[in-house]
Amino acid sequence: MKVMTKSWVSGALCAAMLGPALLGAGVAQAAEFTVGQHNKTFVQDGDKVEKITIKVGDTIHFKNMDPWFHNVFSLSDLKTFDLGSYPQGQHKSVVFDEAGMAEVECAIHPQMFMEVEVAP
Repeated sequence: MKVMTKSWVSGALCAAMLGPALLGAGVAQAAEFTVGQHNKTFVQDGDKVEKITIKVGDTIHFKNMDPWFHNVFSLSDLKTFDLGSYPQGQHKSVVFDEAGMAEVECAIHPQMFMEVEVAP
């Protein structure tokens, strides 16, 4: 029969509590970005955006700021999606889980186009 000492129990509890924190210390958390649709263009922080660079695992929230519907989609090999039509004030989100380049467009307004570069 093994006798557990007080110091052994304290060490085990400390390792159990700190282990997950130490393991995750070197892992970067995914970021979140908002890209608006305003005046039939993609915008970020009020400025027109034609290309955005993010990292694998990051999320882009596509927010409709116009009084008409938008339908954001991508047919890119990297990430294919169709967010469907949605009205002013609503947003829909996409997580980019692979590195590469995605072209993003609006099915309703063909002049709306941007690229999403996803870095490893």
